[in-house]
Amino acid sequence: MSRLIYLDNAATTKTAPEVVDAMIPYFTEHYGNPSSVYSFASGNKEVVSRQREIIAQALGAQANEIYFTAGGSESDNWALKATAEAYEKKGKHIITTKIEHHAILHTCEYLEKQRGFEITYLDVDENGVVKLDELKKAIRPTRLRRPPSRGQPLGSPSGRAVAAGD
Repeated sequence: MSRLIYLDNAATTKTAPEVVDAMIPYFTEHYGNPSSVYSFASGNKEVVSRQREIIAQALGAQANEIYFTAGGSESDNWALKATAEAYEKKGKHIITTKIEHHAILHTCEYLEKQRGFEITYLDVDENGVVKLDELKKAIRPTRLRRPPSRGQPLGSPSGRAVAAGD
């Protein structure tokens, strides 16, 4: 008998049964878009707002600082674009790695071609770690840096290795 061993929990993870139970009413009865203006969805807006407040409190944040996205790729894309645009006047140079998730690589490509950013793509070693001397050469007085905290395909601790000077 074969047994499934799922190794891609960085991409998606099985939903906890208690979460599925809590969500069933919103999948089957209260499925209206919480951003809509019609009454069928008005209760859902209140539920989303309440959950946003709970999450903010747990994180020590303000409710207006909590955003919901459809997944990691959308979040990566949004965060990088927003950060690049917010700091654009301080410099238009971004440092990343060649093994970064495609959500980041595609966003970097967009920023380069459409917004005039210069992107430096660093190589990594056989363990997925950025070489510190290459990072030092790439750094400019004003820049945005986005080495991954964990390389998506390899699970290497690039960010920590760079910080530690390995």
